[in-house]
Amino acid sequence: MDYVSALLPPAVMAVFFIGVIRVIVKTQGGANKAKEDAAVDAAIARANGARQTSPGTNTDA
Repeated sequence: MDYVSALLPPAVMAVFFIGVIRVIVKTQGGANKAKEDAAVDAAIARANGARQTSPGTNTDA
């Protein structure tokens, strides 16, 4: 019975790992892809806009 207790934790971890990978793969793309892409693009645009307009960050000197 020692072999069962030795193999059980890696087997359980493997099952959970496979489940996580399946969820990640299934949630890529689909109906929400355009919405997620738009949210990322908006966040990048906000970050770039804030960096360009923030005072005291003149790197031209």
